[in-house]
Amino acid sequence: MNKKKVILLIVDFVLAVLLIAADQISKYFAVLKLKNQPPYSVVDGVFELHYLENRGAAFGMLQGQKFFFIFIAAVILCTIVYVLWKAPYQKMYIKLHITLVFIASGAVGNLIDRVRYDYVVDFLYFSLINFPVFNVADIYVTLAAISLAVLLIFVYKESDLEFLTFRTKKFRDLK
Repeated sequence: MNKKKVILLIVDFVLAVLLIAADQISKYFAVLKLKNQPPYSVVDGVFELHYLENRGAAFGMLQGQKFFFIFIAAVILCTIVYVLWKAPYQKMYIKLHITLVFIASGAVGNLIDRVRYDYVVDFLYFSLINFPVFNVADIYVTLAAISLAVLLIFVYKESDLEFLTFRTKKFRDLK
């Protein structure tokens, strides 16, 4: 592995640590200031800080399925680490690195909550549209998933992602 690739992977790791720290700090303050308190209106009728202990997934689905969520997070994290490790060091893949680091950071942020508390701390609520209560890690995952979809549909061609194949170079050359 070349030196630039190692540096990029270190930057990925540092970015992930910073993102996870930001998520965990925001949740710490949510627990400290919002737990057992009425919702705090930031923009009246639009947005509020509303403490919630979510034992399920998005929209409260799959309540109490802690081990399922831990398993899914582990699979996602292993996949992301594999892709980051295999991605060639080229400028065109930096967007992919950033996107995957945001997804991994969101997964780890919520995973920490599930392991520590058996639930995820949510506290951001758009009351105007009655959107489910969410947290900073959810923002990472949602925006990065949209970004990943855009990258895969509009930016990268199939040949750009050939590094992910399990086939040997000899087998690929037979096409």
